[in-house]
Amino acid sequence: MGLTHRQLFQKYVAPTSDAPLALEIVSAEHIYLTDCFGKKYIDLISGIAVSNVGHRNPAVVQAIKDQVDKYMHLMVYGEYIQSPQVLLAEALVHSTETQHLNQVYFTNSGTEALEGAMKLAKRYTRKTEFISCLNAYHGATQGALSLAGDENFKNSFRPLLPDIKHIRHGNMDDLAHITTKTAAIVIEIVAGEAGVKQATKSYFKALRAKCTQTGCLLIIDEIQTGFGRTGTFWAYQAMDIQPDILLTAKGMGGGMPIGAFIANENLMRTFSFNPVLGHITTFGGHPVSCAASLANITYIKEANLLASVPAKSDLFKKLLIHPIIQEVRGVGLMIAVEMKDFNTVKAVIDTCIGNGLITDWFLFCDNALRIAPPLVITEDEIKMACNILLQAMDKVYKR
Repeated sequence: MGLTHRQLFQKYVAPTSDAPLALEIVSAEHIYLTDCFGKKYIDLISGIAVSNVGHRNPAVVQAIKDQVDKYMHLMVYGEYIQSPQVLLAEALVHSTETQHLNQVYFTNSGTEALEGAMKLAKRYTRKTEFISCLNAYHGATQGALSLAGDENFKNSFRPLLPDIKHIRHGNMDDLAHITTKTAAIVIEIVAGEAGVKQATKSYFKALRAKCTQTGCLLIIDEIQTGFGRTGTFWAYQAMDIQPDILLTAKGMGGGMPIGAFIANENLMRTFSFNPVLGHITTFGGHPVSCAASLANITYIKEANLLASVPAKSDLFKKLLIHPIIQEVRGVGLMIAVEMKDFNTVKAVIDTCIGNGLITDWFLFCDNALRIAPPLVITEDEIKMACNILLQAMDKVYKR
């Protein structure tokens, strides 16, 4: 008799924690996951802000099937004209609603987008200093990890990149650390893994002005916030600023792996000489992922998903009232429910999973519960999800 899938998982799949959830999911649809026992779960985190248009969105699935029937991988990025790539690049440029961000470099993930953007900033500015925020997370590769604003998360992997500084997200005084020596600052509009914290519009306008004054590139990380998560297609659009380089991934592919960084053609051109092929990727902009992403964008627009995000956000905040909750904060459908400590949060999470709802915490704010459901969640489903959450909180509170 062969090993079960659970045994194979334990034997052959490299662990990332000592206590994985080990849920054996056999199907997914809309906001629901179903395990091997037939139990359904509400996915209240969208696979960590990935499935914005729901699991197996029919439009995305059809686009994947149509593209597979034509071709899949052809050759290394940038050599062949591939309709899924060029049509997606056009759609992404139009989504920024700027003339400045007019070229796209496709990657496989968010951390790869960040790595490419860091190389681009170095190549263009001829500087090496980068600034990021305390309690920020931009990926797990060595360049991205160097920017992480939590020492415990990266100490075991040193030495990392030199010339990295950290500032406080939203703190005006810290903008003085940006100087003519700085190649770029990498920042989120909404600090995701810090527990969904947003700075003011005046802060971001001052940041933009400081970057322009010093010749520092402004790299905005919208890997979690992009594709409608906060109620605008890009979170920076609510701040009335423009980035020099825009990062995206997660919700970009409708469930398929894909990422990108978007910048002006004058910046992007520097990758094409001295040396030629200054940045390359084998699978970045894979035609099947690009087809899925284009269908994803089209669905978001045609279903007018962005218009419903504020009301859905307000409904979560209205319903989530409980003695165990210290604060509910959020931007659109990116919400943190803060409690007194990690043990309380973990107990609520475990109880929710037992009752058919999946949520988790934040890397650098482990006393807060993460809520980031697919944007297609209905108001009735929000009420159902909040009921499960509140029942779990009741059980933990009574202990």
